[in-house]
Amino acid sequence: MEWVQRLGYFSVLDGVAVVLLTLTWLGSSWIIENPPARRPSVSKLMTVYRRSWMEHFVTRQPRIFDSQIVGSLRQSTAFFASASMIAISGIFALLGDADRLRGVAGDFADSDAPVVVWEVKLFLILVFAANAFLKFVWSNRLFGYCSVMMGSVPNNGSKISYTRAAKAAEINIFAARSYNRGLRSVYFGIASAAWLLGGEALIAATVVTLVVILRREFASQSREILMQTEPES
Repeated sequence: MEWVQRLGYFSVLDGVAVVLLTLTWLGSSWIIENPPARRPSVSKLMTVYRRSWMEHFVTRQPRIFDSQIVGSLRQSTAFFASASMIAISGIFALLGDADRLRGVAGDFADSDAPVVVWEVKLFLILVFAANAFLKFVWSNRLFGYCSVMMGSVPNNGSKISYTRAAKAAEINIFAARSYNRGLRSVYFGIASAAWLLGGEALIAATVVTLVVILRREFASQSREILMQTEPES
């Protein structure tokens, strides 16, 4: 009964906004990872280059260049994982003092709303931050697995060399997918902060975030470069 009373503090527009945010977050990930064949996303196009990277890696001498690339990828995941942890800590701090947040956000929203309203809104941001942290940590581990697999690849061009390189490529792709999912959690987590200003602001932020993400994946200049035809070897 207490939870029913708490839900009464939120309007229908708030519910619609949260549902829209959730569906947009999940739906955008599905579209990006499963794009139509006639219009692949940047993430899908990059899988081709990751597999090609591992093929050339087999016979490359020396392999320091490849290890530096994997190292930079792991550093990136570690950075965002640390940033997510900081965000989680900050949100917990705000949850312990939601009255202060109400005082600040009250200048732009309903300052008469009870503390539980602000706590629920902060919890939504916390969910995205926690999901991003888990994705970045897993991506970091997968890139670590990939580096171990790369170290086990013989450089004699044998069948086992290309077999292990292909395995390393797939692990690399899984790591990149988890990393991209973490980034999308960050994007929509920032958008969810707009709920502090009301349901209308959350809907607007969700739409803007969706447009930005889809444009980068399906209509960006980087995608045009990736789609350019290459001369046959």
